[in-house]
Amino acid sequence: MTELNKNIDENWKEAAEKEKDKLKIEGKFVPPEPDFNFFITTLGLQASISLGVVANPSTNKKEEDPSQAKFIIDTLGMLKEKTKGNLKKEETDLLENMLYELRMHYISKTKPGDEK
Repeated sequence: MTELNKNIDENWKEAAEKEKDKLKIEGKFVPPEPDFNFFITTLGLQASISLGVVANPSTNKKEEDPSQAKFIIDTLGMLKEKTKGNLKKEETDLLENMLYELRMHYISKTKPGDEK
């Protein structure tokens, strides 16, 4: 990393920390630190909403969009393949368990002959 890039990165970090501190002082929502578990859990929640397993928080209604659910499940599968060997055991287990559960829900929702 060049010295210029290092300075830009450090300046960005400092600005982000100041913004978080300001939000805390004002009593406003402070977003959590991004990490892999939070990221994939968010995707899993979106897939669950698309499968109708969880109500959409915007409407408080269960809605189904199987094609959207499949896209998210496939995205999680791609992340599993691309991160293989680079995750902590806890992250790998979370991703594998999430994929299994979502795939089972997807299959149960899209099984031929099932009229919903």
